[in-house]
Amino acid sequence: MQQPDSPRETYSPTELFSKRAANIKQSAVRDVFEISMQPGLISLAGGNPYLQSLPLAELGQSAAQVIAEQGLEALQYGGGQGTRELREQICQVMAAEGITDADPDNVVITAGSQSAQDVAAKVFCDPGDVVLVEDPTYVGALNAFEVYQVEVLPAVVDGEGLVPEALRQRLAELREAGKKVKLLYTIPTFNNPSGVTLAETRRQQIIDICREEHVLILEDNPYGLLKFDGHPEAPLRARDAENVIYLGSFSKIFAPGLRIGWALVPAELKQRFYLASEAVTLCPPSFNQMLISAYLRDYDWMGQIRRYRELYSERCETMIEALEEHMPAGVEWTRPAGGFFVWLTLPEHVDTYPLLQEGIAAGVVFVPGAAFTTASHSNSLRLAFSAVSSENIREGVKRLAPVLAKAIAA
Repeated sequence: MQQPDSPRETYSPTELFSKRAANIKQSAVRDVFEISMQPGLISLAGGNPYLQSLPLAELGQSAAQVIAEQGLEALQYGGGQGTRELREQICQVMAAEGITDADPDNVVITAGSQSAQDVAAKVFCDPGDVVLVEDPTYVGALNAFEVYQVEVLPAVVDGEGLVPEALRQRLAELREAGKKVKLLYTIPTFNNPSGVTLAETRRQQIIDICREEHVLILEDNPYGLLKFDGHPEAPLRARDAENVIYLGSFSKIFAPGLRIGWALVPAELKQRFYLASEAVTLCPPSFNQMLISAYLRDYDWMGQIRRYRELYSERCETMIEALEEHMPAGVEWTRPAGGFFVWLTLPEHVDTYPLLQEGIAAGVVFVPGAAFTTASHSNSLRLAFSAVSSENIREGVKRLAPVLAKAIAA
């Protein structure tokens, strides 16, 4: 009797992965976060808000009150677009940023702005389409886009953000090559990781170029309210309601652990975007939304923003002073007007990734620049000042300086 074929001995469950799974990568930033938990290390890596300045005891009472008085609603499934109250409050937050025409019906609550980036790639991009990004840019967005088998390409930036003529030329070249550019992903205000802000004189030019080329702008603005001088830059969305999807988040201005962000989507695109978001999260967590609503309704949240501005301004100034005092010749850095980050650039022969372990041995942690780019920024690194005391900022920079000096000399 003929025996049935035996199973393949070489079978591996990894054969079940889809092709797009090959684009799912370990985040260097998350790796560094885990390293930074080691005792004795000064972490200049994490882009965390300084939660110690929040009224935590009072917020605890608000959370208890939400459960006690609205528990059946707070702990139940909610609407996929988010609560009406929070969407209306988000429009007030955006008005403080400079967007005064937002309609709550066009706001979609998301699991942080990271979720909105994923939804945008899913809804607007086919495999092989091009997404243009600033170089460098947010590592989470790179990971989100690449999963959908799009081609993520860098756009030219300088100390004043995206360069309009270079963007126009880049789009023309890609069009001539038969490429389809769907999105321009940009963090125009206090870019993560560089801290650079798109110049006011360039903002309308970028909008006009993208409209002419039929490229949708995906504007990510988690730091917009955190301008040190208290006068936020008007977002791109304030100038264009039809070709800009605007992403906001409570992660930097309130609490990242609640994982609540939003997308303000042009009216004719909103329904498909909302349905795609609902297909992933079903509904944003009701309790988290209601706690944020209580915070925005019952607390002086703009007063908290002012405290953040003052605190982060002092810490940024401390970091710049420490860099000026300790860094060796050949190191350059940005001077942000808000946000969380300073971007260091070393001579081209230096690769900062191997220096990570040397920094750890010296007692300081940073994020190597290669994590934030599709091109080559191996000679750069990101430092964060937002959640670090001034004393630790000075000491951390002091520890880092000889590591960089040694690498430059080599």
